[in-house]
This record gives sequence, structure tokens and C-alpha cells, in this order.
Amino acid sequence: MSMIRCVFSFIFYTLNTLFWFVPIFICGVIKLIPIKPLQKAMSWIAKQCATMWVSCNSINQNIFASYKLNVTGLEQLKAKDWYLVIANHQSWVDIVVMQRVFNRRIPFLNFFLKKELIYVPFLGLAWWALDFPFMTRTSKAQLKKNPKLRGKDLETTRKACEKFKEMPVSIVNFVEGTRYTPSKHARQNSPFGYLLKPKAGGVAFVLQAMGEQISKIVNVTIYYPGGIPTFMDFAGGKVKEVAVHVDVMPLERHLIGDYSNDSAFRVEFQQSLNALWQEKDEKYKQMAEHNRS
Repeated sequence: MSMIRCVFSFIFYTLNTLFWFVPIFICGVIKLIPIKPLQKAMSWIAKQCATMWVSCNSINQNIFASYKLNVTGLEQLKAKDWYLVIANHQSWVDIVVMQRVFNRRIPFLNFFLKKELIYVPFLGLAWWALDFPFMTRTSKAQLKKNPKLRGKDLETTRKACEKFKEMPVSIVNFVEGTRYTPSKHARQNSPFGYLLKPKAGGVAFVLQAMGEQISKIVNVTIYYPGGIPTFMDFAGGKVKEVAVHVDVMPLERHLIGDYSNDSAFRVEFQQSLNALWQEKDEKYKQMAEHNRS
């Protein structure tokens, strides 16, 4: 039965994506015309289409893969504001869940994506049309070999954030930089019980570029009581419950600074993020214990 559900759900996801891809991509192409009012109008239309795409995906979930969604902490959110959304990352399902939780409650979620994801059929071009920033991960070995690559991600972030200043936006950053697995957790020797180590650079760059616009940080903790699912598990209806805790925090001014060149600020920022991640780890533990009780 779950396989049949999975097939129909996947077909629905595919048809829904193809349907909304067309107007979103057309808007992206028209935005190449260097006329500011036109670009702003096309961005607004593309975001409205993306919002409908998320709404239809939620209908799909209700029909073929219904699950109980327990969410706390949404009371302070507004549809017209600038947010930085940070979250723990365990599965591709995180993205679908977050889109459902925040749809029409805050501006459409813009994710920072790996550059390779632009080649995902249809979705890659849709993400491009929606102004999702595509980041190139530069290793320490690559930087040592080619120092000119240093600061490239910051420049990409700055260019993306310039577009985000035109209208309210929610910028999402999975601070751990990769999906959680027990092997990654062990390899990192992570000091956290349930999370990977947070990487400060991406968040710091966004705040440096858009600190004047962003009014709140939305700290999201996602927990799957039945275990971390794959997307096919989710589409097949195997996920019965998802718990999401949202903590809306004011942006403290001391978190805005020159992360690239100010070593003292870099240390302070990483310490602040580590402290926040320690609180998130404790919240995750509480959510797990509440589920077992």
C-alpha cells in the first residue's frame, strides 16, 4: 500500500512542479531585462507562483501521505518582514516540512544551495528564477592552492542579498552545512548529542550584508519521532508525525560585523553560535523525551 501511495504522491509532486515551473521560469527569463520595476514585478509574481506550488504540495501530503504536524512558536511571525531562518538538517524532508510550516506566515523561503543543485531537472532552473543563491564550497586545500578563491562565497552572498533588499524575504541557512548522519557526527567528534557542529560563515555573511533589513532570527528545531526519513519514506506515508519548534529571536547588533577580516569578531560570533546550538541540542533532547513519555 505504501508503494502505491508513494507512486501516486510522486506523480502529484512531479505534475505540480512541472505546472508551476513554467510561469516561474518565464518570470526568471523576463527578469534578465534590466528594468528595475519589471524585475521587481516578475520577482513578486514568481514568489506567488512558488507559494501556490507549496500549497499544492501540502494538499498532496494530506491526500497520500498524511502526518501529524506538531508546531510551536509561530505566534510572533508576520508575512511582511525580513527573516533569517536557521535550522538543524537531517533529511530532504526538512525542506518540505519547513515550506509547509511557514507557507503564507512569512515571506517565501529562499535557501542557500550547493552550486551542483542548479542541474536538478526543472527544480534547478526554478530555484534560479526564484533568486536562490548557489554557493561553491571551497575546501581548505583548494584555498591553499588558489588563494583567489577566498571570499568568493561572501561575494555570492552579497550579490544575492542585494536582490533580497527589494522586498521582504526569509533567508534559510542550514547552519551545519550538511545533513546529519551518525557517521558524520562521529567523524566530527561533535560536542552536541543530536546535532553536527554549526558553521558560522554563511550566517555571518548574510547578517553582514543584510543586517539593516533583517529584524528577527527564526531558530527552527525539527524532530522526527519515527526516525529520520528519506524523501521516499515521506512520500509513501511512512512518516506519521513531525515535531517542529520555532524560536523567534531579535537580531542583536553585536552579531553584525566583518567575519572575514576581524578575527576577534569571528571568534565571538562562533562562540555565540555554539551557545545557541547548545540550546538547540537541549531542545531536541526535550522533544525526544516528550515523545517517549
